[in-house]
Amino acid sequence: MSRTVGIKEVARAAGVSVGTVSNVINRPAMVAEETRQRVQSAIERLGYVRSEAARHLRAGRSRIIALLVLDMANPFFVDVAAGAERAARAAGLGVMLCNSAQSPAEEAEYLALFAEQRVRGVLITPTGTTGENLTAFQRHGIPYVSVDRVAPSTEGCSVSVDDVRGAGLAVRHLLESGHRDLAHVSGPMQLTQCRDRHTGATRALRGSGARLRHIEGSRMDVATGRDAGARLLGMSPRPTAVFCANDLMALGVLQALYAAGVSVPEEIALVGYDDIEFAAAAAVPLTSVRQPAYRMGRAAADLLIEETGEAAAGHTHQRIVLRPELVVRASTLPRG
Repeated sequence: MSRTVGIKEVARAAGVSVGTVSNVINRPAMVAEETRQRVQSAIERLGYVRSEAARHLRAGRSRIIALLVLDMANPFFVDVAAGAERAARAAGLGVMLCNSAQSPAEEAEYLALFAEQRVRGVLITPTGTTGENLTAFQRHGIPYVSVDRVAPSTEGCSVSVDDVRGAGLAVRHLLESGHRDLAHVSGPMQLTQCRDRHTGATRALRGSGARLRHIEGSRMDVATGRDAGARLLGMSPRPTAVFCANDLMALGVLQALYAAGVSVPEEIALVGYDDIEFAAAAAVPLTSVRQPAYRMGRAAADLLIEETGEAAAGHTHQRIVLRPELVVRASTLPRG
């Protein structure tokens, strides 16, 4: 793990005193432009981040873990946060919860904030597939654990669910119920979860003779589901079954179908993903692929606590992959 760059290293690299570096940071008008540019160049080259939490660190290690999720409006991530908070509390630590809103730019801003505050470690559900933000973050030497995503390298731990398998469970259930014309409603395919769930759906169809029409939304929320439902209603012929990449979108599809007088499951069967609490409480209880969200958050926090604790020297990065479970409810079962 790399060491955090300090102000002395910046001063040495720029060939100035520590006081001059401090003036560039706090009172730049007091420093000659040439010197100021030389110091700024050293700061950027070394990746120095001013520590607003230095006073706390002088007294001991930070007691704060940061958790950065894709969408705090999704109850799935609320359950992830609850699991992480329980593990942190048991270790005498606190959790700072932040929402990237599925935006790589906002994710980068939060990671910069975490580095500035010198948090103990970071739990993160990344927004994209390239890992650019995490690659840049690694130079600060702050450990992180990927949540709901397999770590892209051996440089960090991860806790995820086998989404390819989970989507396969959903689609095979629909095939076994006799459906041959299916639709898949997903969020942006830049998200690994969406790509994996689409992969699982298409694999499950192989050799079945069934077709799968794909509707990609810009977000993974109820409004996106309603928009997808409107598109489904305009298809000719309409699919007889729909698999959604999360429950919020499935609930939005259900709203659109209900408003149009289309019965579920008699005319269109519907499956969601995550099995949030609202899935079972919907007007038509929703068949869904259950993810162990609380367990995921707790396991991820446990890994981070181990990596940042007294036994950190013996820590080995792990990739934990949990198994999803299909929960069948009325949205796919013909009413007797």
